[in-house]
Amino acid sequence: MDSRAPDDHGLIDACFLGPYGENDTLLEKLVVEFLRDHVYWRRNFHPEDPPAIPTAAAQRPGYLAMEARMRRELHQLSAALKHSVPFHSPRYVGHMVSDLLLPGLAAQLLTLPYNPNNVSEDAAPVTVDLEVQVGLQLARMLGFPHDPAQPDCAFGHLTSGGTSANLQALRLALALKAFPVALRAARVPGEAVNLPEDDWQAFNLAPADAIALLGQWNAWLAAQPPAERRTWRERVHAQRLEQRGLHGFLQAHLHLRVPMVLAPATAHYSWSKGMKLLGLGRDQLQAVPQHDMRLDPDALEDMLLACERGRQPVLMVVGVLGTTEYGSIDPIDRICAARDAAIARGFGTCVHVDAAWGGYLAALFRNPDGSLRAREDVAAEFDHFPSPAVHAAFAALGRAESVTVDPHKLGYLPYGAGAFVCRDHRGMRLLAESADYVFHSEAPADYLAHYRHLGQYTIEGSKPGAAAAAAYVTHKVLPLDHTGFGQLQRHSLQAAEAFHARALRFAEDIADLAHACVPFAPDTNLVCLALNPRGNHDLPAASAFVRKLHEGLRCDPKQPLQIREFFGSVTTLRIAALDRAEAARVLGALRLAQPGDGEDDALVILRHTLMNPYLIDRENGISYIDLYFDHLAERIRALRG
Repeated sequence: MDSRAPDDHGLIDACFLGPYGENDTLLEKLVVEFLRDHVYWRRNFHPEDPPAIPTAAAQRPGYLAMEARMRRELHQLSAALKHSVPFHSPRYVGHMVSDLLLPGLAAQLLTLPYNPNNVSEDAAPVTVDLEVQVGLQLARMLGFPHDPAQPDCAFGHLTSGGTSANLQALRLALALKAFPVALRAARVPGEAVNLPEDDWQAFNLAPADAIALLGQWNAWLAAQPPAERRTWRERVHAQRLEQRGLHGFLQAHLHLRVPMVLAPATAHYSWSKGMKLLGLGRDQLQAVPQHDMRLDPDALEDMLLACERGRQPVLMVVGVLGTTEYGSIDPIDRICAARDAAIARGFGTCVHVDAAWGGYLAALFRNPDGSLRAREDVAAEFDHFPSPAVHAAFAALGRAESVTVDPHKLGYLPYGAGAFVCRDHRGMRLLAESADYVFHSEAPADYLAHYRHLGQYTIEGSKPGAAAAAAYVTHKVLPLDHTGFGQLQRHSLQAAEAFHARALRFAEDIADLAHACVPFAPDTNLVCLALNPRGNHDLPAASAFVRKLHEGLRCDPKQPLQIREFFGSVTTLRIAALDRAEAARVLGALRLAQPGDGEDDALVILRHTLMNPYLIDRENGISYIDLYFDHLAERIRALRG
């Protein structure tokens, strides 16, 4: 068992309900205390109002029947939920989910009876402010400007998950790309803004330059008499892509083309969804080649140059900070450098970092004052993490135009809580919608007051204020730096290092039964394991073996959970997506033959997410990592007969 014990002085032990429900008394005290507090609030709203439900109602037949039905249905629900996946247990090493942080769980339960809707301050005067504050908390962790007094302060909001956050990034990037063209089409006077000479230049401005144009336009517009202001606003609005639609916009500018999005081959499927939803089309999502499951920056530079030569606009370059299958970290610094070089040539695009998985790991790289920690300071707490490339990637997050982060993943908060954060809030004005029954006035100049009309800017209309309360309180209890949230991430990453080391020993231990390898060294706390029974050289047969192995590692609602020793997940590794050297290395380690043309090349492998802070239980001297590999070895022996 790993002897390194993170010195958190018991802090982590107070953070969770616990694998055994150890903190049940703490959670119960919190829930009862704040439920009573909510009841007192109701009774003191207008204490002169008499109780609408009489005391005697509890003895009436209808009341008693209703209570009985409610209890029966709740008991049935509670019984059914016992078949749920035990995410809380260190025996669960499957998908990107674990136990919930008590501060967030308690804050969410506390807020639910108030039922705030974060569409606007009218429906959520408290929690809408908390959501804006959550955006600033995340911005600080990512290295974005986070002082609302700064004109270019970042802005962030919660979403239902990473998919809608990625869609929001596409919306903002497209609005910024098309707006300068709309200004030209409306024939805005030269004294209003410094317009590019032609539509190609306008469509390929750097995002920062497009935001500057927007600022010039708004300043000029504000100085016009009301009638002229309305006329010019309507004139520009009529030329905007959001008004005309993509087809109409491009018909009016025939020499422009639908912009592409360049994303790594490992990108999440939500990018395909987003391209379809915005009408850009799946064909415009182009995969950048990878190496070792990380985007190849040289290939990206070549693709940008080819697009520029072909006059093919690029809307966005996506980098992934923690891929879904492998937890790999793309070279965000090199991606930003490629963007900067393209902008210098007059070929503007933006960078979005999909950090749905790895975003919260940025807390490890932050000092309490918000400054970046040196790599050697971070590395002193680990055996291998972070590599120089990983540190450089996290250091470059603040250079991206926008980032997706999922509090319901490595933020350990209830589903669904994703987040979108952009580096400069001023571009969000292009996404604003109006609805007189919700938003009653012109947006004020003050940053915090401005975003109390939150639903104007978000994809979702109605939004749960309880999710914002959960995130805000959690970030206050565990600040987003290495002394706070970083302590929790430290446990997870050290467990991942121990898991990786144990996987290498496991491969030696079972060499007489099967070939095993970790196909790609982990960048974060997600480790995959490829297996092939000894003597087999056929890839589909190896996949079938792993699927059979996984049957004993997955939830079966028809059987008691307790018959499962551990829970894991699987993914597929497509050999054709690897370069020749990678394919030879992986197939060679497994003693598998290269698939022929047209043959199935999808290798099924085990996938492990190491989130639970008690995978190494130092209190009881138990390593669930060792127990897992012992169990896996037993399963392999049983399958091999």
